[in-house]
Amino acid sequence: MFKKTIAAVGAGVAAVALLAGCTAGAGSEGTDASGDVTLTFLTFETPNLDAAYWDETIERTNAIVPGVKIERLVAPNNDRDAYARQLDSTGELPDIMVAVNPTGLAEAGKLAEFSEDELENWIDPTSNSFDGTIYQLPTNTQTIPNMYYSKAAFEKAGVAEVPQTWDELLAASEKVKAAGITPIVVNGGGADTWANIYALDGLIGTEVYAKNPDFLAQLASGDTDFSDPDFVTAVTKFKELIDKGYVSPTTLSKTYAEGQEAFLAGDGAMYPMGSWFSVAPDEAAQEDLGVFAWPSDDGSLIMPTYTGGGLSVSSSAPDVDKAKEWALAWSQVQENNAGGVLNDGLFVALKDFTVPEGTTKLYDESLALYNDAVENGTVVTVFGNEGGIPSLPSGFNAEVNAAITDLVNGQTDVDGFIDQLNQKYTELTQ
Repeated sequence: MFKKTIAAVGAGVAAVALLAGCTAGAGSEGTDASGDVTLTFLTFETPNLDAAYWDETIERTNAIVPGVKIERLVAPNNDRDAYARQLDSTGELPDIMVAVNPTGLAEAGKLAEFSEDELENWIDPTSNSFDGTIYQLPTNTQTIPNMYYSKAAFEKAGVAEVPQTWDELLAASEKVKAAGITPIVVNGGGADTWANIYALDGLIGTEVYAKNPDFLAQLASGDTDFSDPDFVTAVTKFKELIDKGYVSPTTLSKTYAEGQEAFLAGDGAMYPMGSWFSVAPDEAAQEDLGVFAWPSDDGSLIMPTYTGGGLSVSSSAPDVDKAKEWALAWSQVQENNAGGVLNDGLFVALKDFTVPEGTTKLYDESLALYNDAVENGTVVTVFGNEGGIPSLPSGFNAEVNAAITDLVNGQTDVDGFIDQLNQKYTELTQ
């Protein structure tokens, strides 16, 4: 469980010069005349995590790990998984990567291993491991999704209480729709189709993983497929939201940033999104917004949660040991992780991390929901965020996103959606 006060780790570090800001793949250059090794570091940029955030974390880490020059690469969009694999296909897999799903790369021997001894400061060191072998530092915990909502929209629509059950969510959505407000904002237009899955993630959490934590293992073993009745129920409920006009193709066409901005501007009542959204609203918006867990049938708290998302190291880095040293250091600098908390709403999964002062109201409320789920034993897997064994095959998430787009736009139905997932899963696992 994460608390507001934990024993502190890390100390202030001085800034040093670095090479940063490259936006295309560039192979590792090895050791230069000064004896420093140059390592490429694949990052991404969002409205929450901008270039300045990444550059500052690199400066801090370089100050405590001598002999390293970092060449920062930036994924062209938030799909850093696809970009990392694109670079890999040309022999330019970055030396260090953040939040890149290790599936496929790990099995192919392309990632360096971390030992449990190296991860003694991590709360859940074997999270998303490959039969106990660790290829990605499980530094960040995120709850996916939370349901963020506008108090003003609820008041205008006459919704007095936040929904806790599925029926209450439907009733609240009907009132909101009658008031002329889009009930549930689902975005993911342009290159950001990855963002359209979160409402379905909430339903898969309550309908599938809460009832059968072994669903993914059974899928991998061939004992079930996406025609599983619980999975069909989750998709059917999502289709009900679409058919009733509670999820709109209009908001779906917006990019991630556009959808977030539209919701913050009052275009929509509810926004299913990961806990990183908790730091996006400004102080005034924080007061108008609240958060609740995706409603289950009986109102019990179910919290889809992912712990992982940290750094991985290429097994072909010019100096693997130095790259691992740098990755481990970067992940444990208090200021780096504090920036992740304040800028991206992360729940840092280190034993001796101190949550910084100045967290937002929504962050504190989102963290409290997660802590309640931990205490109640109702934390479940996030569909599409698995990164170890078992996990979904590489490239499958993009197929799910495409099928969701078709479902929302009326180009397929529940049966077609299920058939599409079964077909693509078979193609990618054979």
